[in-house]
Amino acid sequence: MSNERPASLNPPPSGYAEWLIELKQRIHTARQRAALAVNRELVGLYWSIGSEILMRQAEQGWGAKVIDRLAHDLRTAFPEMKGFSPRNLKYMRAFAEAWPDAEFVQGVLAQLPWYHHLALLDKLPNPETRRWYAAKAIEHNWSRNILVMQIETRLLERSGAAVTNFEASLPKVQSDLARESLKDPYRFDFLGLTDEAQEREIENALVKHVTEFLLELGAGFAFVGRQVLLDVGGDEFFIDLLFYHLKLRCYVVIELKAGKFMPEHLGQLGFYLTAVDRKVKSEHDNPSIGLLLCKSKNKVVAEYALGDKSQPMGIAEYKLLDSLPAELQTSLPSIEQIEQELAGGDDFAQEDEEA
Repeated sequence: MSNERPASLNPPPSGYAEWLIELKQRIHTARQRAALAVNRELVGLYWSIGSEILMRQAEQGWGAKVIDRLAHDLRTAFPEMKGFSPRNLKYMRAFAEAWPDAEFVQGVLAQLPWYHHLALLDKLPNPETRRWYAAKAIEHNWSRNILVMQIETRLLERSGAAVTNFEASLPKVQSDLARESLKDPYRFDFLGLTDEAQEREIENALVKHVTEFLLELGAGFAFVGRQVLLDVGGDEFFIDLLFYHLKLRCYVVIELKAGKFMPEHLGQLGFYLTAVDRKVKSEHDNPSIGLLLCKSKNKVVAEYALGDKSQPMGIAEYKLLDSLPAELQTSLPSIEQIEQELAGGDDFAQEDEEA
């Protein structure tokens, strides 16, 4: 089908282009709301079916075979609908058992597509951990594959785990957010590099795959540049990587070290922070934060090294391919899969498919 304008159409009148843009946005918003409403009803229905299965099995002694019978009868009654397989009915029962609070399901969990809930049930036995990942998926609008990747790379255990001096160097509200914004270790397996890679090689690869790098850094980070030039008294210095954090409202200076952390590394990072604060940040920005990424560190040495530093800094490790457990390496998605997930895709369109 041709995308060319039909010859019979006249040129649009003044203001038409702006109105069309606004109209497209309204249609897109309406479609999203409709999809969310459908999903909310579907998740609520599945939860209620699961709850009734649980109740009848407990109170009336119905055995497991009733699920096969129910699947057959529902498919016969609603042949146009999918999602009533024995397997999916068992998921409904597990879903209701995992989340007994109907109000919480309808108010919070119904924001997530059904296939997200299956991933949470399959991969997370602990209810509090499941609740944490569900909240993050809602907050950051993760697709199912991104949610699975965050679970498999142990995001919860890594979040807020970097060694920092934020509590002493930042106000309380900013300190908590800054600490939670950093991880330890960072997973750079998507680069396809091994532990033998040098600093510049890692840096080049991170910039080449900046979309995946931003995903690993987490929400709020915006890429400013690499090898950012700073002119200090006529001498030139270059920052490895410079970011801006939208929630913290500050610049984040990242320095890469291919070896073990050494206390003198913080001297260089502190110099860059001073230069950025004096030459780059505006009066509306908060003081810049430094993050030193190294191949390994002695946690006690890192804590000692930060002890007398007044500038906000964090120290974390990064892991390349040879540093990952074999089972984790094989379970991680490829760069192409991650890019496809980040490019879009409508999870709600899958809601009535067979689980």
